Amino acid sequence: MALGLEAKKLIVKEVNEVASEALSVAVAEYRGMEVADMTRLRVQARQQGVYLKVIRNTLAKRALQGTKFEDIEPALTGPLVYGFSIDAPGGAARLFKDFAKESKVLKVTALSIGNGLMGPEKLDAVASLPTRDEALAKLLATFKAPVSKFVRTINEVPTKFVRVLSAIKDAK
Repeated sequence: MALGLEAKKLIVKEVNEVASEALSVAVAEYRGMEVADMTRLRVQARQQGVYLKVIRNTLAKRALQGTKFEDIEPALTGPLVYGFSIDAPGGAARLFKDFAKESKVLKVTALSIGNGLMGPEKLDAVASLPTRDEALAKLLATFKAPVSKFVRTINEVPTKFVRVLSAIKDAK
């Protein structure tokens, strides 16, 4: 069933708003995918905080205009599913990578984290980007390391003194 002009405008507006807020986008070809598999993909996307949308490429090109993902336009050919990462930059790439292991039909065709078009060979790199919580944990560990090393160093002075006294006591 064909969409009317108003419905198309609503879709373009919705995708544009999501793309404006998203951290990254991953695009995958789903040719030959069964409905049950697509439903599972949508469920996993909802659980992982990824906005998933299947729309016509012409509408996607219009929706991505004026966003940081408009450079992905040359890769928009064929039946595509668009995954926008809302919470973590690697969310959509991680979703497609994990799902492609189960379904041999899904093929990632393009990725972008807002600084240019990336090909499918960069999937592993983008998928391995940490989530916000992981990045904060690594940052906190980095801040904590010098302080804990300093405390251990300060603690070594009295410990060595006690060992020396104990050695003198044992010698006498």
